[in-house]
Amino acid sequence: MVTEVSRKIYILLTDTGTLFSRAIGLYTKANLNHASIVLDEEMKEIYSFGRKNSFNPFNGGFVKEKVFGHLVREATRPTACAIYSCTVSDDNYELLRARIQHMEQNQHQYKYNLLGLFGIVLNISIERKNAFFCTQFVAYMLQKHGVKLMMDKSLAQITPMDLQNCENLELIYSGDLRERARHQYAYPLTS
Repeated sequence: MVTEVSRKIYILLTDTGTLFSRAIGLYTKANLNHASIVLDEEMKEIYSFGRKNSFNPFNGGFVKEKVFGHLVREATRPTACAIYSCTVSDDNYELLRARIQHMEQNQHQYKYNLLGLFGIVLNISIERKNAFFCTQFVAYMLQKHGVKLMMDKSLAQITPMDLQNCENLELIYSGDLRERARHQYAYPLTS
């Protein structure tokens, strides 16, 4: 019998504290309104769809994020987060990594699906070619690479709360992202 090798991937939900995130929170009534996919336990490979420039909410697309930078902006306040893990086959992990590398190399082709956010409010799915908002991107990557979301909704309707409630994602940390990142080498995500 052949044993299939598997790998962990992580979903990071955060409260970035930005005006845009707070506006989304007014609608969702949730405190964690940004989603990213993390490919490594050291949290060096974090990807999402969001703003390319923190001062311009309309210039968005595919982004590689950094814990101390994109996600933790204010050193004076905690950054709430939840980290979930799931297991995918080694083959699916490599396909996911390759797809993300392709997106990173061709990020000029990818846009932020701002219209899709309005679709959530209006309860309609607005899907656009090469355009995602953060949870739509995370759900797409999970579903395309072997993680069953088991949700009765379009990827263009998935919210951070839906990801929190997904049975195939296991909560491994909840708290201050700054504290988690400071201890990432002593206590990697797999601990």
